[in-house]
Amino acid sequence: MGTGKNEVIGWGLIGCGGISGGHAAAVQRVEGVKLVACCDIVRDRAEARAKQYGDSDTAVYTDIEKMLADPNLDAVSICTPSGMHADNGIMAAQAGKHILSEKPMDIVLKKIDDLIATARENSVKLGGVFQMRTYETSKTVREAVRSGKLGKLVIGDAYQKYYRAHEYYASGEWRATWELDGGGCLMNQGVHGIDLLLYIMGDVKRLNARCRTLVRNLAVEDTAVASVEFVNGALGVIEGTTSVSPGMGCKLEISGDDGTIILDGDKITAWDVAGDDTVQAEEQTDKGAASDAAAGITETGHVAHVADLVDAIRNDREPEIPGREARRAVEVIKAIYLSSRRGGATVELPLSYEDDGPGIDDRAQGWEW
Repeated sequence: MGTGKNEVIGWGLIGCGGISGGHAAAVQRVEGVKLVACCDIVRDRAEARAKQYGDSDTAVYTDIEKMLADPNLDAVSICTPSGMHADNGIMAAQAGKHILSEKPMDIVLKKIDDLIATARENSVKLGGVFQMRTYETSKTVREAVRSGKLGKLVIGDAYQKYYRAHEYYASGEWRATWELDGGGCLMNQGVHGIDLLLYIMGDVKRLNARCRTLVRNLAVEDTAVASVEFVNGALGVIEGTTSVSPGMGCKLEISGDDGTIILDGDKITAWDVAGDDTVQAEEQTDKGAASDAAAGITETGHVAHVADLVDAIRNDREPEIPGREARRAVEVIKAIYLSSRRGGATVELPLSYEDDGPGIDDRAQGWEW
């Protein structure tokens, strides 16, 4: 296995749909890594990725097991539908391959835990994808909050107002299904901002939520609102939708008794911190991008993730976003769904596996949002 400091690490794609392009482009930009294999049940997709980002030696597969047996393969990006992430990751771990999993790491907490355990048992690295964490502005806000610059934390809010057209949902049969997408605007789009909120504010203790399907003809939610209480005592709001026009993107507002910071996309648009003028606020100018299904899907964040996993492999350390970190946002989303299913009742975290949900359209079991 190519884990030595001077060896080229062979990288593969499991799933060659839209998001895989960001991973493949990132592999091209990280030194000491080479795309050696592409796998998809649709051979044309795998061939297209291999041709675009690989070379004449890049192998093409339609069978995951055969790909994972490739001796040139050291690490994989899992880019299949969300409900397949853990199953694919477990197969990769059992084959001794390191793993970079697209968000969410899976849609069922028990399966995420099984993946984490399998990676540990097989001594492979497991990293999750959350590009917003890689922004320097995100790190600046986290450091300010965690170092106490805002004083006592009072409120931490995440507002995610996106727009996705009907064509987006029609572009893949797995989209907006409980079985493979695991939910709607929260599990697919909102998982990014929820992860970022937890990264900055810390864990959620309890919440109350309402989820609705207000605009789209979907089995899952297109709009959700949750009131949360963090472990540190602060309160907050999580909003998510894909049905407002125009899309306004992801905005975090963090307030303490000594100041307020607003992080809008990758820009700090407000920095009102007592005794600290080291950061100059910027104006957010690219709001319209939030209406684009491809918004944010560039290789920039993925470059950081690929480079991090490569370094973790070579230096035998944990990735910056290990499995347990990638799990946190999924647990909050599952708690939001559970609260809504219970009519907005308070849900305490952590969740038990009994509250994990069946991963299917719960409305078919006799309840409505």
